[in-house]
Amino acid sequence: MPGQNILVIDDEKHLCELLTDVLSRDEHRVQSANTGTAGLALLSESDSEFDMVFTDMKLPDMTGIQVLKEVKRRTPQMPVVMMTGFATKETAVEAMRLGAYDYLAKPFNIADISLVARRALERNQLIDENRYLRDELRARYNFDNIVGSSDLIQAAYVLAAKVANQNATVLITGESGTGKEVLARTIHYQSGRADKPFVKVNCAALPEHLLEDELFGHEKGSFTDAHTQRIGRFEWAHTGTLFLDEIGEVSLPVQVKLLRVLQEREFERIGSSKTIRVDVRIIAATNKDLQKAIADGSFREDLFYRLNVVPIELPPLRERRADIPLLVEHFIKKYCEETGRSLLSVDDGAMQMLQDHPWRGNIRELENCIERAVILAEDDVIQARHLLLAPEGLNVQNAQAWAVSPQGTPVAGLHKDKAEPLPTLREAEARLIAQAIERAGGDEAVAAKMLDIDVETLLAKRQVIEPVAVKEPITASFADGQGQGTEASHAKKAVSKKR
Repeated sequence: MPGQNILVIDDEKHLCELLTDVLSRDEHRVQSANTGTAGLALLSESDSEFDMVFTDMKLPDMTGIQVLKEVKRRTPQMPVVMMTGFATKETAVEAMRLGAYDYLAKPFNIADISLVARRALERNQLIDENRYLRDELRARYNFDNIVGSSDLIQAAYVLAAKVANQNATVLITGESGTGKEVLARTIHYQSGRADKPFVKVNCAALPEHLLEDELFGHEKGSFTDAHTQRIGRFEWAHTGTLFLDEIGEVSLPVQVKLLRVLQEREFERIGSSKTIRVDVRIIAATNKDLQKAIADGSFREDLFYRLNVVPIELPPLRERRADIPLLVEHFIKKYCEETGRSLLSVDDGAMQMLQDHPWRGNIRELENCIERAVILAEDDVIQARHLLLAPEGLNVQNAQAWAVSPQGTPVAGLHKDKAEPLPTLREAEARLIAQAIERAGGDEAVAAKMLDIDVETLLAKRQVIEPVAVKEPITASFADGQGQGTEASHAKKAVSKKR
């Protein structure tokens, strides 16, 4: 990490010259002083911004320990390396306790100077980058950045803001796609734990035995294939926040262990009898009705009450339709910035379609829709045909294609003329992917993004489906009622050649 400013303080002028020469070879800018007073004066100069200090332990006017204390008082993050020809264990321990980065005994190897400087400066850069990233996260996950003015969403976020700085357990409920994880992160980054870890566990993604291992960790040899010790998420989240997403999917045996941690703030790793204490704030989320789960015996009532200290319910998008224009504007701005496009507007027809859509996938589905529209819009206006939205319940899976021409005029619709045969699923998919690849200029990765599928799926479909002649362009709905992308992909006559 060249180009840094380093201060050397030592009463031996030849040593100052030596360190200046060595560190300058690494392209650092070096200044030196022969007394502690002179060195601290250089640090005080407004135009001197040092990144690191080397200081001798014995100086004519003060000790290196005094220099170290003063440097740390002024700039706590500044790495300070102590040098001495009279090294003792006691002085080394004292220096490290006061925050010295390293302790070098004279005479030292010249190569060690360069190595210590590089490591100290790299560490400081990581600290600065982490601080910058934390500040960015704090700014991003801020209650002032809430998109929506409806009473329902405002009430949820006002409550969240009130409890953010407390350690109380929070249970966030709401349908899939309503923003539960965003709210959990906002609570964390606006709390006193913002500088500590935010650790997420998707409880629905792992079977029982793997979830237990994920949460609590294990000792080496505790079970087959346990070749090393593993630290669990509770330990990773120590002093921070643990976000238990989809808590309603946790099995009863694991619920018992979770209950103990919530009550006692302690647990044992799998295969260990050693109790580990943790300081963790718990935020849980679910799209299930836990009261019903308690009634049918799949969720423990005592665990529910431990989690439900501060309940926050996020409303579905259909209950806050007044917020849709604000959300649309927010996502347009986001994806125009990402794609380097000038800011797009939405015509009245498209906005009405957005207002009328059921949005069973909630905000996640809306965001996907706007991302596609920004990609598909040819000019500076998003029109209804760019949204790729079809009437409720209509999708590629049931082969009821909702087709529009490039001009936006319906050409297939619902095939109300029963004499006209419906396209087969193969034909519908073929026409759909043909149009996507054409609009993407032949770029399959972009086409796959338009279709909300991965490029591997698109390529696999092209290899196994025979090319279908494209008589009319076709679009289809990609919202499957749960806000997830459908796997619609196809071959195109003009691009049927395999990659």
